[in-house]
Amino acid sequence: MSRSEFKTGIMFSAMGRYGKLVVRTGVNAVLARLLTPTDYGVVAIVNIFLVFFDMLADMGFGPAVIQNKTLDKKDISVIFRFSLYVAVALGLLFSVMGQPVNIFYGADVYVPIFMVLGINVFFYGLMVVPRALLLKQKDFKRVNVVEIIASVINGVVAIILALLGFSYYSIIIGQIVQIVITFIMYYSYTKISLDQKVRKEPITKIWNFARNQFVFNFINYFSRNLDNILIGRYMNGAQLGFYNKSYQISLYPNQLLTGIITPVVQPIMSQYQNNLTVIKDTYLRMVRLLANLGIPLSVFCFFAADNIIFFLFGDQWGQSIPVFRILALSIWQQMIASSTGAFYQSSNRTDLLLLSGIQSMTFNVIGIIYGVYLGSIESVATLVVITFIINFIFNNYLLMYKIFDSNFAELVKTFIKPIILGILQLSVFYFMPDLPFNVFINLVIEGSTFIIVLIVGLLVTGQFKEIKQLIL
Repeated sequence: MSRSEFKTGIMFSAMGRYGKLVVRTGVNAVLARLLTPTDYGVVAIVNIFLVFFDMLADMGFGPAVIQNKTLDKKDISVIFRFSLYVAVALGLLFSVMGQPVNIFYGADVYVPIFMVLGINVFFYGLMVVPRALLLKQKDFKRVNVVEIIASVINGVVAIILALLGFSYYSIIIGQIVQIVITFIMYYSYTKISLDQKVRKEPITKIWNFARNQFVFNFINYFSRNLDNILIGRYMNGAQLGFYNKSYQISLYPNQLLTGIITPVVQPIMSQYQNNLTVIKDTYLRMVRLLANLGIPLSVFCFFAADNIIFFLFGDQWGQSIPVFRILALSIWQQMIASSTGAFYQSSNRTDLLLLSGIQSMTFNVIGIIYGVYLGSIESVATLVVITFIINFIFNNYLLMYKIFDSNFAELVKTFIKPIILGILQLSVFYFMPDLPFNVFINLVIEGSTFIIVLIVGLLVTGQFKEIKQLIL
């Protein structure tokens, strides 16, 4: 594997991820002072359906185009034209979903919103193939620059419209502007032709891969949202709020750390799809890197949960603390698990990716239902963590035994030094006395302690060298 390619990909992926984070944080800080919680509630409900339709529009074609090395320009043109027809159909379908949503939620605001957002679904469907083509070409710089520019324009439009009194439409129209600009820029760089009629052969080339990817995304979407659905239905809105806040925070390390690596993996590793040794070695190095960060971070979040919650949300969110403390135990698992999909894809084994998704959904559903039956959000969080452990073991069984023809012993070796780092953090925070200062000062002290202990641990175990070998 070309380390320079991987390093460049990571660098531009980080630029895009953190650039969008800065923009989004700044825009949200402004909009939160211009819009009401009710406005955000309307947008949150709409986005549940929007994300689902975007998933349908993707159809798994994005990763399939990246992976398949036999596609020529005519094939890409056929696939793009087919995605155009799908985008039109889904955009129209989304546009008429407003009335059923009105009835379900007992409101009367969603009909015009869904009509407008049909444009978003249409352009998202069009964007999939051009974006995949740029990633296939490993043009990570262009992809991330486009996404940052579109995010900035989205923010500017949303703030201006909010100042003009457009309420929740300011966010909705901003999203539409972002996706339209993103598509226009991607298309201008790829210039995919539409002169080919839809034929069966190009679709057939990617169908098996895309089908498995799509079904995996489909079942993963529902298994990941079932806890919120059932808590909201059988408990109450406040309990759902406490749980949801905790769960979202537990995802931050995954989004901010793993999120800069995983977009790079498949485009680069797909060229080694016939050399599983390279893919396996890369996976093990990535597991070691993520475990080095994730295990100590899980320990830190467990002990600093109260200060983290109070600092981010205020004193009224105290009931989120025990839930976040439980979910913190799964942070390292989530970080590693979120990277595995790209290795299934790179190995051309989306059939096993689908199997892992079915298994994961089965245990998630059982765990969540039983947790809700026990009657508390803490019980739901506990069962979710247990299912994460089961899924982690099964997922790595498929990778190590079925794909890489290896065993768990090779995987376990990668965890020895990260576990030492976790024990060091545990030793320090377990004996740290309660801090008497305000929440911010306490968090600064705890955070500084975490960083110092992590650096010392990395030096003692030689993990700086491991990280350097992976990234440099």
